[in-house]
This record gives sequence, C-alpha cells and structure tokens, in this order.
Amino acid sequence: MSAADLTVEGVTLTAGARHLVRDVSLAARPGETIGLVGPNGSGKSSLLRTVYRVLRPDAGRVRVDGADAWSLPVRRLARTVAAVVQEPGSGLDLAVREVVAMGRTPHKRLLAGDTPEDAALVGSALAAVDVTHLADRPFDRLSGGERQRVLIARALAQQPALLVLDEPTNHLDIRHQLDVLGVLRRLPATVLLALHDLNLAAYYCDRLYVLRDGEVAASGPPAEVLTPRLLAEVYGVAAEVGVHPRTGAPQVTFLPGEPRRAAPDRAGRSTA
Repeated sequence: MSAADLTVEGVTLTAGARHLVRDVSLAARPGETIGLVGPNGSGKSSLLRTVYRVLRPDAGRVRVDGADAWSLPVRRLARTVAAVVQEPGSGLDLAVREVVAMGRTPHKRLLAGDTPEDAALVGSALAAVDVTHLADRPFDRLSGGERQRVLIARALAQQPALLVLDEPTNHLDIRHQLDVLGVLRRLPATVLLALHDLNLAAYYCDRLYVLRDGEVAASGPPAEVLTPRLLAEVYGVAAEVGVHPRTGAPQVTFLPGEPRRAAPDRAGRSTA
C-alpha cells in the first residue's frame, strides 16, 4: 500500500440554486491524515463525494497524484481510492468475510478466485477492526457499529493509496472509535476523513479544514485552527481550548453554562 497526493482545486458543487460547496481547495500530502470538521450541513459529505467520484463538481478539479480523478479509468480509480460512507450498508446477503473480500476485487481479473495473499489481507483487515469473530456471520444481521467496522475492513483490504471516510466513528463505541482511528493513523495511505468529535480530530489528524456554509473557514494544524474564537464563530458555542497534559494535543472543553454566540452567516449577520 502506497500513499497518494490529493489536491482539491476550487471545487464548487450546487444543488439547484443552493451552493453545497463553494470554491473549496485543500491538499493532502502522501501519508497525511486530513480531517474535515464543521457543523451539520457545512458541506463535508458533499466535498467528500466529489473526491470519491459520486458527485461531479460544477467547477474546479480533484486531482489524485496529479491526474484528474474524474478522468481516471474506473478500475484504476478503484485500485487507488477507497471510500467508507456515512450510512453502514445493509441488504448484502453475504457473510462478513465475503464482504471484506470484495475489497480485493479491483486487484483481480474477472472471475478470478482468491489467492493466499488475498486471504491473508482479508484476515489482517478483519483483525485490524476487531471483527474476526464475526467472519462467518451474515452481514445484514449485524448491528450498525459492527457493519461500520466491516466496511472499514473492506476498505483496508482494498489497500488504497487514498482512503476517504465520512464519519467513520458513527455508531461505534468509544473503544472502537479509538481502535479504528488508530488503525487509520498508522496506515501508509493518505487519509481524508470527516469527523464531528473535535478532540478526536485534534489528536489523530495532521491538519484540519473547517467548513462553514460550504466554504473553508480555517485550515492548518489542529493547535492553530481550534481556538475559542473559531468555535464561537463556526459552531456558535462557548469553549475553552487547552493542551492535553499527556498527549500534547489540543483539548476542547465546551461550556454549556456560558452564553452561546450564534454563528454569523456569510454576510456577517447573526443567525440566532
């Protein structure tokens, strides 16, 4: 597994008259873990869909290793980019091991069977997200969190150069949130993921892009981006930001008893 270079150049995406994403640019260098954060409806999922080629941008480009992602042959794209979407799928009438083995499909000829290498990679992916004990269970009978971990295992088995994940910790308990993000952080691949938990994003991501109303409100290392002022402006909440005494990562503490400032809209007006 190698790591890809990702560049998003001035991407704009609309739905009717509404801008889902407006002139967004970002970069992920090979091997980086890049986090997208921001309130609900800020454009995180829409931006990710342009990267893993579900929604074509109205303007701008997505480049993977310098090539326009939308011009890549489907097979080459599948060998390079893997995606884990927000809603754990169901309706797959397959055992868990078979679902994870689907990640090997882009690397095999049509109708080719699994090789010992494929089996080893599937086994490693199952173990990485703690679902080995579910290998023979029907996928569609799993809980939401179990399905999420299986789909992450499928993406790991795919051995992509770029892994794109939309809220991968949804449905997961605390232990598995930490386990999954730890696995992603150790991958040699480039990782782009959307997260709601700012403390997890601060610890596991090299850099953050904060989205608001479809635009980049701030970007940079977590310690530079996550400030009380930004949290008030983007999220409309009062917060303190300190340094975790053991990890050294920024630690956000929300202050529910404090007066909350409404986040301003694009014209600077209060949205309260």
